[in-house]
Amino acid sequence: MNPVLQAIHSRRSTRAYRPEPLKAEELDTILEAGLYAPSACNGQPWHFTVVHDRALLDHMSEVCKAGMAASGQDWMVSMAKNPEFHVFYRAPLAVVVSGLKDGLCPLVDTSAAIQNMLLAAESLGIGSCWLGLARFFFASPQEVRKLDIPEGYDPLYAVSLGYKAGPDAPAPARKGRPIRHLYAPKA
Repeated sequence: MNPVLQAIHSRRSTRAYRPEPLKAEELDTILEAGLYAPSACNGQPWHFTVVHDRALLDHMSEVCKAGMAASGQDWMVSMAKNPEFHVFYRAPLAVVVSGLKDGLCPLVDTSAAIQNMLLAAESLGIGSCWLGLARFFFASPQEVRKLDIPEGYDPLYAVSLGYKAGPDAPAPARKGRPIRHLYAPKA
């Protein structure tokens, strides 16, 4: 199978990581893949903040868990109450992906950058997980200042990265084929 398609088919969200840091060249390769994502009018409205600081990642997780506990969503409250749960799955690092506030389509464009990073990580045998729950940390301007994100950018998502602690789970079954082809009507 084509290596790009292989990475697409084999990538899974990793939720158990080994503690050792990524090699600098591997991390650079993953980040560069994000920089090569498509963006509206080639605006490239992203900024990547790489958090290696274990104490900061732990703090970010605790802030997120407090927000989850207050969310009123049963599944989030349950996760937040679990003392073993860590929003970043104890990965050795996380990339906070921010979008330019007045960019044309920063949410879409940063999502494309994240997908590129996830696939690049998989192609290198590195685990990754796209973390929407980081939004609870991003909701506090006081907390966000700790990330030293450049002026004019809003943090949108985070991605955990690290060496996988175990084998990937098999792919879940696809939910049918929600695809429809439309052709021009026959004359």
